[in-house]
Amino acid sequence: MRGLNGKPVIMTGGASGIGREAALRLAQEGALVGIFDINARGAAATVEKIDSGRAKVYEVDISDRAQVAAAHAAFEGEFGPTQGLANVAGWDSAKMFLESDPAVWEKIIRINLYGPLVMHHVVVRGMAERGVGRVVNVSSDAGRVGSSGESVYAACKGGIISFTKTLARELARTGVTLNVLCPGPTDTPFFSDFTKDMAGGDRLAEGLAKAIPMRRLGRPDDYAGMIAFLLSDEAPYMTGQTISISGGLTMA
Repeated sequence: MRGLNGKPVIMTGGASGIGREAALRLAQEGALVGIFDINARGAAATVEKIDSGRAKVYEVDISDRAQVAAAHAAFEGEFGPTQGLANVAGWDSAKMFLESDPAVWEKIIRINLYGPLVMHHVVVRGMAERGVGRVVNVSSDAGRVGSSGESVYAACKGGIISFTKTLARELARTGVTLNVLCPGPTDTPFFSDFTKDMAGGDRLAEGLAKAIPMRRLGRPDDYAGMIAFLLSDEAPYMTGQTISISGGLTMA
């Protein structure tokens, strides 16, 4: 894809699942990838699959602004000014809302909403000042249409959609574009952990696969190409858009 070769890109959540596949695809396209992740071991395993010198791990709690700022400075010191940002990191714990624990809400909100806000506040400022940048935020179809057992997570992901549209408007004249990718149910380590928390979770994947018109759950590599596209120069006039990839489960 045009414009990715040599482009410094920061990605959160590259330790596994969608983030790992996206990091591998970006590196394949020639991007220089900085993986910001609290799971340094998993992120290192991703980097081991990438050609030497094209990716690096930064152990970061994305909800901690000081940590993000330090990692951002280190990344730019090594790879140059950031031109792309992919916010992929996410976490949830399945529970019907009236049975949920407010202490768990705090963790869900910190990772899924506050973390991306911090990343934008630190990283996108430089993009706007330089007049160039691409951002893709990975939300969820839970944020578009709701999802039982994921009330607070859905609230965060819906917030990311609204936030992205708003910032896309604010920055439209600066040369920075922002778009949202909404995956449907996807076979990832996160999904496996999530279903363990739910009553009848062992049957959930099977039921979802039957409900999806393509008759399967998503796979992490189903999304990597779209993330790369949105960060590339193939989409210069596209901003503030929400794209659902769900095998046809949700259509709008």
